[in-house]
Parts: sequence; C-alpha cells; structure tokens
Amino acid sequence: MINVTKTYLPKKEKLLGYIDKIYDSGWITNNGPLVNELEERLAEYLGVKNIVLVSNGTVALEIAYRLLKLKGEVITTPFSFVATTSSIVSNGLNPVFADINPNTLNLDPKIIAAKITNKTSAIVPVHVFGNACDVEAIEKIANENNLKVIYDAAHAFGIKYKGQSILNYGDVSTLSFHATKLFHTIEGGALIINDDSLVEDARFLINFGIDGQDSVKALGTNAKMNEFEAAMGLCVLDDMVEIIEQRKNIHEVYKDGLQGVVEFQTMAENCYLNYGYFPVILKTEEQTIAVKAALNEMDVFPRRYFHPSLDTLPYLKEQKIMDVSRDISSRILALPMYGELNHKDQTNIINCIKGTL
Repeated sequence: MINVTKTYLPKKEKLLGYIDKIYDSGWITNNGPLVNELEERLAEYLGVKNIVLVSNGTVALEIAYRLLKLKGEVITTPFSFVATTSSIVSNGLNPVFADINPNTLNLDPKIIAAKITNKTSAIVPVHVFGNACDVEAIEKIANENNLKVIYDAAHAFGIKYKGQSILNYGDVSTLSFHATKLFHTIEGGALIINDDSLVEDARFLINFGIDGQDSVKALGTNAKMNEFEAAMGLCVLDDMVEIIEQRKNIHEVYKDGLQGVVEFQTMAENCYLNYGYFPVILKTEEQTIAVKAALNEMDVFPRRYFHPSLDTLPYLKEQKIMDVSRDISSRILALPMYGELNHKDQTNIINCIKGTL
C-alpha cells in the first residue's frame, strides 16, 4: 500500500538516547529541557526570533487568535485543511471567505479588500502546499485597514521567500508538526511571534493562563508540547537535509514525467520549496475521480487535498459561493510524496495517470 504520505522515522537508537534522558530526569512535560532545546534549534534552523512550541497545529491557530484578541470577522481562504476554518469558528469568530488565485492556489489579495467591513479584525491566509502568499500585498491591505495577519503556515516549514523565512511575515505564523508533515514531532505545532512583547503572553495562554505557582493571569488552555514529542523533533531535525534532498528528487521525477499531462501549481517567484507535497490538477472532476480510482486499484492512495471547498461546510453561516476554490478542489489530487517512495513505484504512478487520461 502506497499512501499519500509516510511518516519519517529517525534511527531508533538516537530516539532511545533522548528517551533515556527523559527517564533519568523524570521530566515529561511542563516546559522540559528537550522542549527548550528544540525551540532554540528550530529558531536557528528556521531563521526566526520567537518560537513557542505547542501540542498541535490547530491549537496554535487558536492561541494566535486569543493572543491578538481578535473579534468579529476574519477573512480567510476556502481552500485549505478544515482546521483553518474550524479553529476560527470554535473561537467565536466569523470566517469570511475570499476566493483563491487559480494558479497559485493562495488567497487572492485583489479579492480581500472587498470583503473588509467594520467588523473585520484580521486576515488568515494559508501558504498552500508551501507556496508563499503574496505577503507584500496582504501586508499593505492589513496596514491600510488596521488588521492583524495570522499566516497558517502548516505547509511552510523551512520555506524561504526573498532570502528570509516566510514565517517572519505577518503578526503570527503557525506551524503544524503532525506526523504527516515534512518535519514532525508525532503531534505538535508552533507559533512564530513577531512582536517580542507578546511571547510571554503566549506562554501563559498555553499553560492554563498560570503566572507563577499561585497565580492565574488570564484565561488559558493546556497546549504544551511534551518531552517525548520534543525528542522525536530533535531526531527528525538532525535529518532535514537528507529528508528534503530525497523529496526534491521525487518532486523532479513527477514534474518531468507529468509535464504536459496535468496542470501544476504556479509557485511564487523568489520562493524556495520544501517539497512537502506534490499536487496535480486535472481538467475535470470526472478525470480526477477516474485517476484516483485507477491508482487505488494499484493500492496507491492519493488524497483530494483540499476537498471539499470550505465554503460548503455545514456548520457555517450561509456563505457566498467560492467559484474558483470549488472548481480547483474538484480537480486536484495530492500524489504520494515521501522519502522512501522508490523509483519503480513512482514510475508506475506516473504511467497509471498517463494511461488513465
């Protein structure tokens, strides 16, 4: 069986070495030494100044909204994983969708301005499949309208734009370190906070709002990363050069083999890829379903990322139809992408797509 992704597992001996340290110290959670070490190493690796590790990527978004004291409406994309929208709704905010650019698959800045009302407090774009949003245009809109910007950067680990980390744009960027991601801590996530004055507030929020042993400063939650997750993260981080190189090779084979057969996402200029995903866009939904079925017959399981378009979610207030997002979500497949995918299997996948079409 070949799934859309396969969790990278580092050498067991290295992980057990960290676990021995956990057993020796007896420190399992609550801001342990491995969590601190991982924060320091990730800040250096990613090129960011403030990083706060949390238990998963969804709670990272929720903490960001609380940290920036958002209210009312939040403009966001309908083309993303459901957590982007559900985290907004679960925090008492109203998502207002702006449609995507059909080429980049990112939130279209030209549409954002028309969605702004006196109830709008923030913009929540997504760097879809690690493709950098038009951050300059979004920053200009936000500044002109006094809005906060939170980037859902779940796919953007290690992405550089114009020579610096894409995570340094906006007020906050959030990362997911789920086991399916390029870099993972089994479960986990992080906030990249560009305002130094907000970092300690974020640390209160992820620890029940506790300020000292006998004091609660604010309404918080339990969003802390534990030591076992940090141990996995430290091991995986050691291997990132090899992980990305393997994925780059697989990306190039797909690109060469499917050129002219399917459409590809248009990547932003001056954006350096991390090769986390390989999405392809078919001409029709019927073709998409046929290709997926043919691959399934070979025990290959791509995913319809992202389907359905989030403006169709049943628990939302009535939304305007997002035509581009609905169209793209009906025609897109994310192909299997992980370092252990061998050349023979990849060739079979390419030939199956060509044969089906």
